[in-house]
Amino acid sequence: MARKNLLQGLMDQGKDGASPSKTPTPPTPRYSKGAIGAVSQSIQELKSRSVVEVDARMVDAAGVKDRLDPADTDHAALVESIREYGQQVPVLLRVNPNDPERYQVVYGRRRIRALKDLGLPVKALIRDLDDRALIIAQGQENTARKDLTFIERANFARQMRDGGYDRKVICDALHVDKTVISRMLSVADVIPVALIEAIGPAPSVGRDRWLSLKDAMDRTSVAVEEATALVDPEMGSDLRFKTLLETLEARLRKPKAAADVETTAVTGENGETLATAKWSGGKMTMVLSSEGGFDRWLADNLKEIHQSWKDQTGE
Repeated sequence: MARKNLLQGLMDQGKDGASPSKTPTPPTPRYSKGAIGAVSQSIQELKSRSVVEVDARMVDAAGVKDRLDPADTDHAALVESIREYGQQVPVLLRVNPNDPERYQVVYGRRRIRALKDLGLPVKALIRDLDDRALIIAQGQENTARKDLTFIERANFARQMRDGGYDRKVICDALHVDKTVISRMLSVADVIPVALIEAIGPAPSVGRDRWLSLKDAMDRTSVAVEEATALVDPEMGSDLRFKTLLETLEARLRKPKAAADVETTAVTGENGETLATAKWSGGKMTMVLSSEGGFDRWLADNLKEIHQSWKDQTGE
């Protein structure tokens, strides 16, 4: 099992085969015009393709949150893999635009976290990227790996849209068309973020089942706080989703309590039953026998009877 976890950790490091070196960290490029500028740019581009070592404590977060629930077991496997085999695949960083002495991660967050725990430097490629290019690079790297779940991709798209990026940029980042993006957002917009984060990535759950959860929440009128409280953090993510959905659907199947009903028999002078009156749900219904024509007479004179009642009661 330990061997399997180590192999899984190696797979989690990625599939980029760039080889590491100890080339000094390249500064943010500043090009000048003319031949000297062209040579400087060529040198800078060569450096940007080299792998450098960066103190893991000097790397800050950037972009949008792509993963919902990095499992502790997966993190432990990655830590052990890097401890035994080293960091096999470099991460991608950019210089922090707010602090040129620090960096921001484009992708490779899990590897950086593992290396920080191990106290090891991060092998990284440094790119000069603006915010838009960073988001696209982050999305495309995750898409290429194909390990983000449906709800993680949907949440990624929602964060990009809320951050002001248009649909084309979101499509480019996730490498899908506008129809798929619309479907993702239809889920991310109706399930509250707090509940999504409580459930986690739910790897086996697709769009239709997330919509089923939204429908069950609407029909049971369950509050987000109550739904979140129903999620057991001790369970796996798929089981959290399954248990919550089954709990809400069970509520929908539970029969409603019968409303209070009052029934009275209306009798005549000789004790014969003239009608049966029933009160329920704020309404009264009366059942009369059609024999003798009293039912017709009552219907024809109900207006006068009602007026007489109003005159006597002052209603």
